[in-house]
Amino acid sequence: MNIELDAVLEALADPTRRDIFERIVIRPRRVGEISESVPVSRPAVSQAIRILRDAELVCDRGGTLHAIPETLPFIRLYFDRLWLEASLGDAWLARRRIETQDFGL
Repeated sequence: MNIELDAVLEALADPTRRDIFERIVIRPRRVGEISESVPVSRPAVSQAIRILRDAELVCDRGGTLHAIPETLPFIRLYFDRLWLEASLGDAWLARRRIETQDFGL
């Protein structure tokens, strides 16, 4: 599995796609069931699902959409790293660069 962070973030940036993904994460669903429960047209649902599928967030198994669970820890790891770097700030980054240079890395 080759998860592309840009594709995942782009897919989840849209509120409709995020809503559809969240419904599928809770429980696998058929496209028709999703179409009946969201306030967009069936073609819009199909388009959203295609984008989620291309980002490897969902897959189709026998006509039922399933979330791809391996993607979720990948997303969390990205935000955890971002949170850590934000909390440590520039001083940590500068110190890390100096230590890296000291070791010839």
